[in-house]
Amino acid sequence: MGEPRRVEHQLTDKGYVPVYTTEVIEQPWETYSATDHEVWGTLFERQRRILPRRACREFLDAQDAMGMGADAIPKFSELNQVLAAKTGWTLIGVEGLLPELTFFEHLANRRFPVTWWIRRPDQLDYLSEPDLFHDLFGHVPLLMNPVFADYMEAYGRGGVKAHGFGEHALAALTRLYWYTVEFGLIQGEDGLRIYGAGILSSKSESIHCLESDAPNRLGFDAERIMRTRYRIDTFQKTYFVIEDFEQLFEATRPDFAPIYARLADAESLPAGRVLDSDRVFNRGTGEGWLDGGDV
Repeated sequence: MGEPRRVEHQLTDKGYVPVYTTEVIEQPWETYSATDHEVWGTLFERQRRILPRRACREFLDAQDAMGMGADAIPKFSELNQVLAAKTGWTLIGVEGLLPELTFFEHLANRRFPVTWWIRRPDQLDYLSEPDLFHDLFGHVPLLMNPVFADYMEAYGRGGVKAHGFGEHALAALTRLYWYTVEFGLIQGEDGLRIYGAGILSSKSESIHCLESDAPNRLGFDAERIMRTRYRIDTFQKTYFVIEDFEQLFEATRPDFAPIYARLADAESLPAGRVLDSDRVFNRGTGEGWLDGGDV
């Protein structure tokens, strides 16, 4: 096996296009430079300063329990000892974006892919694809939560099954992942909090999602989410709010085949649209819901 590669989007005459890889590699921890560790530390400290009042308690407690800190990039092998004992999940090193089916198969077998390389200092605030900081800091801690860990496995199994239903089914599942695992909010005991990794690993979106009046914050509805488009190059126009992780896991129990059948002929929805049937989180009081038609 050759040296691990850093696989990123490629710039073509049609713009940036994703490049996929299926390689599973050992984390080359000894090859990380002082700059790599410094980037990790800078990002870690920055996020941990702003997240205590914004991230859900389950995330913060799990990150502490795993022993993550700012001093150096964590070793997958050490994290795996804690993670496997808690929920049976294992981190595997990858070189970049995975094809959909490969990704689903890993999740279905309680393997979470973590990109081995970390962004450069000039990429601190934005990167077009997931790197080590996004994957490790944002995603991994909640795998310590038994209910969320079960949801991720169920999502992977559902993804493998969805390959038999066509592109519309895969698009629907991608949207579900985007609006939950990546950009989900939760209404916990302490109020509205973040659990989505795409927010947790972003300074600006951690603030925007909770404190800006611009985005919609809607009650969780799996089929509604599966119809809703999203953008990857800007703040989200809509966030979906779960009541607890059990609600999220319960959403994966039903057979999605009837939903896929309905979605095959249904119009997809713009990210910023609010429907009359939506429950809209009431930011004015910090709690409760309004009907979409009352907004």
